[in-house]
Amino acid sequence: QVQLVESGGGSVQPGGSLRLSCATSGYTTSSNWLAWFRQSPGKEREGVAAIYTGGLSTYYRDSVKGRFTISQDKEKNTVYLQMNNLKVEDTAMYYCAAGYRYGGSNSVLDPARYNYWGQGTQVTVSS
Repeated sequence: QVQLVESGGGSVQPGGSLRLSCATSGYTTSSNWLAWFRQSPGKEREGVAAIYTGGLSTYYRDSVKGRFTISQDKEKNTVYLQMNNLKVEDTAMYYCAAGYRYGGSNSVLDPARYNYWGQGTQVTVSS
């Protein structure tokens, strides 16, 4: 059974930093995409960052480039999202996703392409 467990969310002031963690278990595919998504009330879920676990490829949405960094620790089966210089508009529930399916949009930041999801961790940025 695949499980994804996010942690590390919290409340910070604008300009602050947080590091989110996604611990994976039961997921045996060594080369696939893992991604972070976020969703605010009333808005669609949007892709934030993705990493190819079999190599060095990463993708980011434009609004987080230069501020967020996705990384992985294969020994710990954990994916991280380091978020710096946080802005109020980064406030959302953040989700980890795995089990990317090729086809359709072929976008690694498309939530419809992922099979497995965590329960989410809340990030709130306010002054």
